[in-house]
Amino acid sequence: MNGNQHRRRLHHAVRPKPVPWYVRWLRRVPRPVWMAGGTAVMLAYVWIFYYFFVSPYGFRWRALYGDSSYHDDYEIHGIDISHHQGQINWEVLKNQALIERSPVRFILIKATEGKDRLDPCFADNFQQAYEYGFTRGAYHFYSRFSSPADQAKWFIDHVPLEKGDLPPVLDVEHKPNNISTEQFQADILTWLDIVEQHYGVPPIIYTYYKFKLAYLDSPIFDRYPYWIAHYYVDRVEYKGQWKFWQHTDAGRLPGIRGYVDLDIYNGSYYDLRKLTIGARETIGEEAYGDW
Repeated sequence: MNGNQHRRRLHHAVRPKPVPWYVRWLRRVPRPVWMAGGTAVMLAYVWIFYYFFVSPYGFRWRALYGDSSYHDDYEIHGIDISHHQGQINWEVLKNQALIERSPVRFILIKATEGKDRLDPCFADNFQQAYEYGFTRGAYHFYSRFSSPADQAKWFIDHVPLEKGDLPPVLDVEHKPNNISTEQFQADILTWLDIVEQHYGVPPIIYTYYKFKLAYLDSPIFDRYPYWIAHYYVDRVEYKGQWKFWQHTDAGRLPGIRGYVDLDIYNGSYYDLRKLTIGARETIGEEAYGDW
């Protein structure tokens, strides 16, 4: 092999691969365009991060790291609990827990969910609330995947409400996508009717402010006491009548580890007792008249 042949073979062996067309095109883009594009991408990233991770929780951060009580001069305070609060020190909760310098007056306790789920802490929480003298209540979390009649029966079978307890509560936060608003309202009324027939009192409806306006904003629901969930606002924006206001999910109280929901009753303690089951007999006047 002569020298020329060797050089030709060596040149052929190390010849670089052709550069793709899009790389050649990108190399021709002027530097100012690169800078403008990079800035646009960075701004888009900041906006997406704010929209999905900051904006929805801005008020929650305010509650977690600041004052979690945003309300006017209401005097009757309470909490709602479930297994998420774990084991509660009821002695400490009764004797040391204060909300705005006021004792905890009422406790609403998660009991059931759907047609076959029982909160594992319900029985103990329900009994302890009674023994420590709180006005207690129980709520059912409504499921989109079970019939209202089955869910009502499940609640009735597991919740022994007595005289002095608050009316049963329906916690409804989701509407099935495959049914109309009219059918959804009819299903909710089915649960309410069955439960009212059993306990003899109109149940309380718990839901979020916007959910109420979107799906339960009908005069047919006006006869039921309303427990509104509307967090981190100075006052309730709902224009209708309401009995309870869950104003934060980031409360802290002695006797409970972690966060707990804080609630307000819209009235006096006497009014709260009038709302309880058997108030007609124990108080001696109508408990479920016009508000």
